[in-house]
Amino acid sequence: MGPGRRGVRAGRSTPLITLYTIGFTRSSARSFFTRLEDAGVERVIDVRLSNSDQLAGFAKRDDLAYFLERLGGIGYHHELALAPTPELLDAYRTSHDWAAYAKGFARLLRKRRVEDLPRSEAACLLCSEHTAEHCHRRIAAEYLAEHWCDTRIVHL
Repeated sequence: MGPGRRGVRAGRSTPLITLYTIGFTRSSARSFFTRLEDAGVERVIDVRLSNSDQLAGFAKRDDLAYFLERLGGIGYHHELALAPTPELLDAYRTSHDWAAYAKGFARLLRKRRVEDLPRSEAACLLCSEHTAEHCHRRIAAEYLAEHWCDTRIVHL
């Protein structure tokens, strides 16, 4: 079984799904696309509230969708249900209170019932933050893994 592919846990018949996460800041395009390809990612799910900002460089929505398909045959989807609200994001940028932001974002995910989104094999949640530690993509991935069962998270 290669990276990003289905496996079966010992004693289980439910397939194990890998849910990846990645950020693009502090990353060259070469490093970013290589990490996705090496992991076997088949679809990038963009969880940014705003994905067309000029400062996003190669990760600007239309450019990113083109590069993913052209360079790696990887699909692209923007999923606003996994993005914070402008109000929640603004409050965090003002207060820098990660615990309050994380709690508010988890509450938002519950309200939106994101666990009902279709499971996607070898999918990767994308946001701008370099690491997942203080990024909403980690909270979204953990929430989905908790509700989807047999889902492991790998931060690229």
